[in-house]
Amino acid sequence: MSIDVTRDGAVAIVTVNRPEALNALNLETIQELRSALQAVATDDSVRAVVLTGAGEKAFIAGADIKYMSTLTVLEARAWGALGHACASLLESMPKPTIAAINGFALGGGCEMALGCDIRYASTKAKLGQPEINLGILPGWGGSQRLPRVVGLGIAKELIFTGRMVDAAEAARIGLVNAVFEPEELLPKTLELAQQLAGKSPSAMAFAKQATNLALQGSVADGLAQEATLFAALFATEDQSEGMGAFIEKRPPSFTGR
Repeated sequence: MSIDVTRDGAVAIVTVNRPEALNALNLETIQELRSALQAVATDDSVRAVVLTGAGEKAFIAGADIKYMSTLTVLEARAWGALGHACASLLESMPKPTIAAINGFALGGGCEMALGCDIRYASTKAKLGQPEINLGILPGWGGSQRLPRVVGLGIAKELIFTGRMVDAAEAARIGLVNAVFEPEELLPKTLELAQQLAGKSPSAMAFAKQATNLALQGSVADGLAQEATLFAALFATEDQSEGMGAFIEKRPPSFTGR
């Protein structure tokens, strides 16, 4: 298996485990990743998900270029659909997803990180969309998610030139949320994941759904959906528990109901 799934309490850690290939995603690995993400997305005992890569050199160095080089148009469409499925699962599953970027996150690797809600990076991380140098464009969501994260002008520059950015620049342009020394990356990521796992699953799912709408459609449509989700939470036990705990000056105990 090229994908490992381990647990730290309510946090699922999904690790791409092909360090000998810098965790590049070949056909078998991307299929396994999709299955793993589908499983954690529907597992109610999982309240937060961390995505990372095995070893010290790479998060996900990209897709398998040797495999891609022989694809027909129809095969390329199916290959693109696999990557889209994984990134969309990370983006849309009703629980927070965090990328722990421990090294190279290039091409498809950067796109998997972009699918996550939050990105933490090692000081040794390198990120980029170098597809233009292969005569193609980002095919797993980079052309759409990167502009939403860093702005259109910076996204175009990175995609058009194919250049890599280091962790410091990635933080400066908003591509990652924070940067840590390599030995601190996973502990800091798990610290955040555990914090998020302690929140109300219902409120977290609705908050993720609402914020994902922020850069889609009109502000009016987003506000209308926010109002609907906000009101719906007042039918949950978690809302009653959260407000009751605040009034009683005690920590809340959320159940997801």
